[in-house]
Amino acid sequence: MSIPSVTRGLILAFVIAVWITTASIRMAGQSTQNGESSQEVTPVPVLQPGASGDEIFAELAKQNELRNARLREYSAIRAYAVLNSEGKVHAREIVRMEYIAPDKKTFVKISEEGSHLIDRMVLNPLTESEASAAAGKEHRDSSITPSNYTFTVLGQEEVDAHHCYVVAALPKREDKYLFEGKIWIDSREFAIVRIAGHPAKKLSFWITRAEFVRQYEKIGGFWFSAKDETFVDVRFYGKKILTIEHRIDTVNGVKSAASAGQDQNVAWVSEKPKSE
Repeated sequence: MSIPSVTRGLILAFVIAVWITTASIRMAGQSTQNGESSQEVTPVPVLQPGASGDEIFAELAKQNELRNARLREYSAIRAYAVLNSEGKVHAREIVRMEYIAPDKKTFVKISEEGSHLIDRMVLNPLTESEASAAAGKEHRDSSITPSNYTFTVLGQEEVDAHHCYVVAALPKREDKYLFEGKIWIDSREFAIVRIAGHPAKKLSFWITRAEFVRQYEKIGGFWFSAKDETFVDVRFYGKKILTIEHRIDTVNGVKSAASAGQDQNVAWVSEKPKSE
């Protein structure tokens, strides 16, 4: 059975957004390599006022390597959902993800509801793409580094309890696996707190807009994804939204406080998916 062009465009938009927010940050080293103890504390230097974007990212890369060296494994429960602009859920999938250093990610589906077409053609490729990226099977230089981006410091902001540098990221080439946008970096720990933007290159005729936001949270000395939102305008079909909510279950074999006493099958979106 052939896949309609609009469906291919939607798949591409969501997979690209996940690639940008997952693969690029993974390669920059947010929290995904092998190591020993999640409780070690490494002194973080204070940058001088007026530090450049490249200086901030140099320290970010250094601190990421130190955090990565302590992370042996972690697991998470994820809730994927595709919605329309009115918030109607077309499909939802609950998945357990397990990471083992240095490069293995496995996904086990816990439950699925709603459109089987969206589940098969949109949600499943997302986990497959992420597993391939972790294993190094996808050879794309999408790292958030000075080799791929020009960084400009815009100022400083408070994001929840974090004092952050706000940095504009301008890609140095048109590449759909790079993005243009902003990055919020914790000024004390040099970890990415938030990232928002859009692909650096037009994805397809069918996709007139694709924007994403990823938020992070600190758990046990590491920074993990908390929530992803991808907003896509599909020509003639309207707005579609992909959300991925993450609940960290264990870190280096220790149960996280956030997951203690919670049912792993809980769905973050309470509305019944709309059948198609």
